[in-house]
Amino acid sequence: MPEFGNRLDIITLESKAFYALVEEVVSRLMEKHGAALDQWIDDEEAMQLLHISSKTTLQKYRDEGLIRYTQPSKKLILYDRYSIMEFLEYKAKDTL
Repeated sequence: MPEFGNRLDIITLESKAFYALVEEVVSRLMEKHGAALDQWIDDEEAMQLLHISSKTTLQKYRDEGLIRYTQPSKKLILYDRYSIMEFLEYKAKDTL
């Protein structure tokens, strides 16, 4: 492990990577401390996880079968948090 002493180390992340890291940390902390995340989330939270601002894009992902959803009533559509995370992982690009 490096000696830090009086030296200031700065780590920079793209905002996309930062928010993905925050989401992962929150998820792990909630799992560790017994607070489970809801599997089924509303459209606003789904769009936040996907980093999109368009309900049309969300509907496109749903219609193309890219993310799972349920429709418990005519006006309520809920999205599967874990299928969204799988979708993001599938779309992730490895770097050298």
